Amino acid sequence: MPKTALYNMEGSAIGEVELSEAIFAAPVSVAAMHLVVRSYLAAQRQGTQSARTRGEVRGGGRKIYRQKGTGNARHHGNRAPQFAHGGVVFAPKPRDYVINVPKKVRRLAFKSAMTSKLNDGDIIVVDEIKLSEGKTKLMAKALKALKAEKKALVVLPQRDENVVRATANLAEAKTTYVNTLNVYDILNAGKIVLSKAALQSVEEVYA
Repeated sequence: MPKTALYNMEGSAIGEVELSEAIFAAPVSVAAMHLVVRSYLAAQRQGTQSARTRGEVRGGGRKIYRQKGTGNARHHGNRAPQFAHGGVVFAPKPRDYVINVPKKVRRLAFKSAMTSKLNDGDIIVVDEIKLSEGKTKLMAKALKALKAEKKALVVLPQRDENVVRATANLAEAKTTYVNTLNVYDILNAGKIVLSKAALQSVEEVYA
């Protein structure tokens, strides 16, 4: 069973914590992680882009000059794509970018991401993530003590107003919750800081 050090908010190691083999010692599937990240990023797209084709732009409708005898190229209307105010070739239209991923693949990708982060030494378990006040400097100090100043993902079991407020102004830190934790955020993070309660919740859901 894999183990990792348990820290307090001052950055001192106070013991060890056992991790679930099902999540933190799973086979790493790069293909599954790639598919889930693609699906996540595609879901962020609004898909509302739209442009008019030559049949939809206003104007045109009559032949701009006779077919023969002018020396110019043959044209019908002046709303073809090569003209100013003409339509767009293969104009983009509103569409849905959703990529459906089976539940088993999503779970495999999550376990793969967590395992790869543990293997890289990027998972930090803290006995409790709590702040006396919602002050940015307190969170910055804690992350510095934990050596997680760069792209830290702080995972909480539930909303803690002080922690959320204290982290909001830190450009290199982000808070999330166990029920919204996703593969993209895990892979995009430099260090993942979990409270012991958050770790137990993750293991209950995914193990």
